[in-house]
Amino acid sequence: MLRARLLDRQAQRESAARTYARSIPVAPVAAAGSRVTGADGRTYLDCLSGAGTLALGHNHPEVVAALQDALGSGAPLHALDMITPQKDAFSGELLSRLPGTLRGDAKLHFCSPAGTDAVEAALKLAREATGRPGVFAFTGAYHGMTLGASSVSGPGRMRRGSAALGPAETQPVTRLPYPYGYRCPFGVGAERAGELSARLMESYITDPSSGVGVPAAVILEVVQGEGGVVPGPDAWLREVRRITAEHGVLLIVDEVQTGIGRTGDFWACERAGVTPDILVTSKAVGGGLPLALIAYRGDLDTWRPGDHTGTFRGNTLAMVAGEVTLRTVAEQGLAERAAKLGERIRAGLRELAAEHPQIAQVRGRGLMIGAELVDPAAEPDALGSRPGDPAFARALQAACLDHGLILELGGRGDTVLRLLPPLVLTDEEAGSVLERIAGALADVALERAA
Repeated sequence: MLRARLLDRQAQRESAARTYARSIPVAPVAAAGSRVTGADGRTYLDCLSGAGTLALGHNHPEVVAALQDALGSGAPLHALDMITPQKDAFSGELLSRLPGTLRGDAKLHFCSPAGTDAVEAALKLAREATGRPGVFAFTGAYHGMTLGASSVSGPGRMRRGSAALGPAETQPVTRLPYPYGYRCPFGVGAERAGELSARLMESYITDPSSGVGVPAAVILEVVQGEGGVVPGPDAWLREVRRITAEHGVLLIVDEVQTGIGRTGDFWACERAGVTPDILVTSKAVGGGLPLALIAYRGDLDTWRPGDHTGTFRGNTLAMVAGEVTLRTVAEQGLAERAAKLGERIRAGLRELAAEHPQIAQVRGRGLMIGAELVDPAAEPDALGSRPGDPAFARALQAACLDHGLILELGGRGDTVLRLLPPLVLTDEEAGSVLERIAGALADVALERAA
């Protein structure tokens, strides 16, 4: 069988660090919209969409047509950081869609084509602009796998081995509690935890005996993705913005996964009315092709030529696909549709939770959805939160795949079922997603009862 041959050769040829290939043993050969056809001939509903990269789904007709036109035009496919008509068009479209005071007036810096490099660029820019080395980050964060990005991320696996030798001395990182409601670090719930976390941040900055001092920047995700689809309260985000503005600290908002309509707003930070000093974007901004950049206040542009470069920062096709994606998401109101459709899916998952106590909490924003999976027989903590159940989570993910549904796990111990469907998911497909999860839950319950 072709599928088996492909998977076997991959296991022989590729590194042990591969991830999705292990938990989702599908060998895709064709895809359109929200559907993927594997080498085994089966068609799957894709609620992973390239970890949120494919805002318009697979092979969107307008994206494909624009790419075909570019390929037929003789345009340079790779131009380093030189200007091309395609780059100029993309830049204008992106600038017109940025949040708040960044809109139209920001400086753009194109990075190597992964979000982690854009995070590196943001951290370097903050240090250069302020002359300070420190950074405040949050528990549960995921900002990328390079040394600097992993140093401001939360999971211990990201600081094992060589990552443990990251730039701690040159870039000291102070970690603050993220206001995670279900597993609240203060035991008071998300809203109150946000108040306390922000208060702790300001105390670190203003107390001359805190041992911390004023950092160059605070970096955060408005909704933590890999951390388990954990939305930060709006009031918390506004308070972080107030503190950073008053004390001359730069606010870096990582919108790599949340941007371009995913959470029900074009940018997740817009819901709270917050504009960062530096915005990090990748994934969907390239329309499914590799592209990453930062947008920042013009007065922070203190870099000298060559201070942050990368060979593949001039990806013409990604800019072509990105321009179409940005415009389509905005003009077709796909962010607003994501908000409505996401609430429908979360409501359906909450109905399933009433029948399956392993689903402890359903949360998210827009089409960024998570369901926390726990052991309902275990003793709860003081807040009523129960320990996660990794074995159940893995079994449920596998059962979903058996039902033709691709999705992933995240959060502590990979115990949060995560859905990141394309923004073009249809109403019928949304209903099918819920039906398939319901079938998978029934299968796992039956297997455990046997």
